[in-house]
Amino acid sequence: MILITGASGTVGRAVLEEMRKTGEPFKAMYRSENDAKKAPAGTASVMADFADKDSLNKAVAGVNTIFLVCSPIPQLVELEGNVIEACTKNGVRHIVLNSALGAGDYPKSFPSWHRKVEDKLMNSGLSYTILRPNGFFQNIVAYNAPTIRTQGAFYAGMGNAKTSLLDVRDVAAAAVKALSSPEDHSGKTYELMGPEALSNDEIARRISRIIGREVKYVDIPEEAQRKTMLDAGMPEWQVTALLDLQAYYVSGKCAAVTEVLPDLLGRAPITVDQFLNENKESFHSHAAVA
Repeated sequence: MILITGASGTVGRAVLEEMRKTGEPFKAMYRSENDAKKAPAGTASVMADFADKDSLNKAVAGVNTIFLVCSPIPQLVELEGNVIEACTKNGVRHIVLNSALGAGDYPKSFPSWHRKVEDKLMNSGLSYTILRPNGFFQNIVAYNAPTIRTQGAFYAGMGNAKTSLLDVRDVAAAAVKALSSPEDHSGKTYELMGPEALSNDEIARRISRIIGREVKYVDIPEEAQRKTMLDAGMPEWQVTALLDLQAYYVSGKCAAVTEVLPDLLGRAPITVDQFLNENKESFHSHAAVA
């Protein structure tokens, strides 16, 4: 039996959808009954909270393999650590961990938290596979579409830095490969890069071409970004973490294009043009706001 944690989140939900295609038995872990109601029809579910060790022990009972993902919050190390401990106690054999690019060499921001979890997992005695994905195409819609709709522009402080973003669905497909055949991926750490390294200027040009109106990328100072995010009500820890992560992107270490992802998938990854075409309505002024 396979257990998918974080099944209501961006990555966990994508893994759930990919796992459904395989026909293998699995169940999805949700924090509440309300979240579980959003699961696809016929999905076996279990209620558990990463902070509640008793509920985790019940959730992992009878499970062989787990997909582990948690929201990027300051408690991530403790919460994912609780899952690893529950797996160790209850006979789980393999964990597929959703980590982040930079966990191997960046001692700040979200990657540094993920590295602590990686270390705990590697020292747990469990079989494991670690996925370190680059940033997601989906963030273009989540973070940039609102101002593209209203102002025809999006804003950051990345200059001409390039990033090889990828689609979260490809991360999910890679995860399912490891969940379905853990013996083939045990002890492996995969750094997942997208098929093309693009700057924000180039992304703006691609969006412009696809939606038929001009979209601009506007580079702004870090302090302006900080103020904008704080004024929008984001907590200071999150603002600092995001700006530290942006500095990692600017370093150039997120611009590589490798064969790791296509080799895992057995096919070419989804391209940014494919993604933008699928989501072009999100950038129009008449798009519904969630």
